[in-house]
Amino acid sequence: MILEVVKYGHPTLRAKGARVESVNAETRKLVADLFETMYANKGVGLAAQQVAVAKQITVIDVRGVKDRPSTLELDGKPADVDAFMPLALINPEITPVGASVAGPEGCLSFPEIFGDITRPETVDVKALDQHGKLIQFRCGGLLARAVQHETDHLNGILFIDRMDRKTKEELRYELDELQAATKAAMKSRSHR
Repeated sequence: MILEVVKYGHPTLRAKGARVESVNAETRKLVADLFETMYANKGVGLAAQQVAVAKQITVIDVRGVKDRPSTLELDGKPADVDAFMPLALINPEITPVGASVAGPEGCLSFPEIFGDITRPETVDVKALDQHGKLIQFRCGGLLARAVQHETDHLNGILFIDRMDRKTKEELRYELDELQAATKAAMKSRSHR
């Protein structure tokens, strides 16, 4: 089922997600809905917070992106990124590896707003998949950026929190407008 992607200003975007204690039918249904919603919105990642559910669940699929390559290592050996997609991460833990690099980011909760964000270029990831199986991998490039962006969401951190002051000031008007529109829409819904 395609769910509504909540926009900047919605309180769930600032909520730290609850750990998933057991991967059950409800968890798998949410994962399936997240994938369907992400694809419908042409995203490469989507966190549960973005559909107003504060849980440690996110989905990622970078297969459609050709201009920003990704790298993947399984058990210390290079692996095929496309074969590893789509990816569900439950209760992910990330360990940065190596230097940080700046790169462009956008977010489905911030339509038409983009900025360069500095993040570690490579990360080690440990999480459960949608079947409750432990997965561990090292990734770089766009996949590493997507994993970090989505894991931030699970902790109530937004990509604008990682922008440098100059970029955030340049976007101040758009951010304020989006936040006001979201709050107004929520208010009008609650009065129905």
